[in-house]
Amino acid sequence: MPKIRFHKLAAIAVLIGFAAWMGTGEFSSVGSAAADNAKAADATKAQETGKPNAAEAEQKKPPLRTVAVVMPPRKTYARAIRISGLTEADKRAVLATRVAGVIDKLPVKQGQHVKTGELVLMLAAEEKISNVDNAKQLLAQRKAELDAAERLAKTGNLPKLQLDTARSNLTAAQSMLETAQAELDRNEVKAPFDGVIDRVPVELGSSVMQGGEVATILKLDPIIARGEISERDLRYIKIGDQADVRLVNDQKVTGTVRYISRDASSQTRTFRVEVAIPNGDGSIPAGMTAEITLSAEPTDAVMLPRSVVTLGDKGDLGIRAVGKDDKVAFFPIDLVDDTPHGLVLGGIPDEARVIVAGQELVKEGDLVKPVQADQATINKLIGEATAGTQ
Repeated sequence: MPKIRFHKLAAIAVLIGFAAWMGTGEFSSVGSAAADNAKAADATKAQETGKPNAAEAEQKKPPLRTVAVVMPPRKTYARAIRISGLTEADKRAVLATRVAGVIDKLPVKQGQHVKTGELVLMLAAEEKISNVDNAKQLLAQRKAELDAAERLAKTGNLPKLQLDTARSNLTAAQSMLETAQAELDRNEVKAPFDGVIDRVPVELGSSVMQGGEVATILKLDPIIARGEISERDLRYIKIGDQADVRLVNDQKVTGTVRYISRDASSQTRTFRVEVAIPNGDGSIPAGMTAEITLSAEPTDAVMLPRSVVTLGDKGDLGIRAVGKDDKVAFFPIDLVDDTPHGLVLGGIPDEARVIVAGQELVKEGDLVKPVQADQATINKLIGEATAGTQ
């Protein structure tokens, strides 16, 4: 058998090794293999974790949303609190008789102005008038008797006991006159204050019972505008504040807050407020519908259109603004006034750039691309703010 030479064995070994290397597939170029391996590793990892790799994340990242912002002009506004109410008399009294009888005198008519103490009605009282006259005569007699007794007592011709009796008789006569006069006064009805007779439901000569209504008197100067203020607005007003009142006939008058109730209504949780309005000519009647506008202490605020106001994550009314870091922030608002030109809002920081377009498409914390609102929008805001302060 022939012997195999060494170089043949070496060639066979190299051939077997090359075949094994080819079988592994590791024969790509070094650079491309490394990149492909890295991509393959990232893809495998992304499939396992469910998260995109850095390159895909950069490609899929959405562009920043553009919003229009504006720095609204700031003004000092007086908070306006508007409440519905009605006018009523400063004083109102229903006059009634203290005894029964027939009306003998009725010197007043409906709509007549009367002064305090002026006679409104008198019942027939002939017997009581006679009793007063008799009591006056008796008083005069007792006084004369006392004067004579005192003169005799000074000369020593009258015992002291008789002088005391004369003094006692004078006191009794005085008491009798006062009683008779009081009985007569019960037949009279007089005005308790200056005012106007609003109603007279009786006629001269008619009979009335004790306690029967005979007239209604009103004091209309000042006239009172009464309304109910909410518990949230109560802190903004105080006694002495000026108030504007617009009546249902479009008449506008000015008054002063004279009373604020400290006890809320159990049904509405509101507090009674009274505004006194000068009414010397009596032109404002009681019972007329009125809108009361109360002005609180001035506060720093801005005027913005109603479309800017939106709801926050917690359901609060507010506005969205952009900060220095171009991130969206939400600011709850304090409604100072609601005017025909727009909303007057407090609680907005000075540096806030208010979003006037696109505020509904972003949320708190979003990074946005703010652009200044167009000049027409800015002019509109400035014009509304100027008009609202006039």
